[in-house]
Amino acid sequence: MEYVVYILYSQKHQKSYTGISSNLISRFHSHNKYATKGWTISYRPWIVIHIEFFESKKEALSREKWFKSGIGRKEKKEIINQFFNIV
Repeated sequence: MEYVVYILYSQKHQKSYTGISSNLISRFHSHNKYATKGWTISYRPWIVIHIEFFESKKEALSREKWFKSGIGRKEKKEIINQFFNIV
């Protein structure tokens, strides 16, 4: 099974969200349409701006945790800026 670490971004609210899934399409629909509770429902709509693939859940969880660390948040901000061509 393959796992994906993804970064979502809400342009409307200028918020980002980092998550992990083994089915990105289904998870993305959950964030944007189907979920009725949770943090992400308040900041819809979301777009996927970054994905990374991993062969093990352990690797993916480690990368997700890294993105939520101090240095990881800096890299995530750079990814967001590059996506929107912000210098």
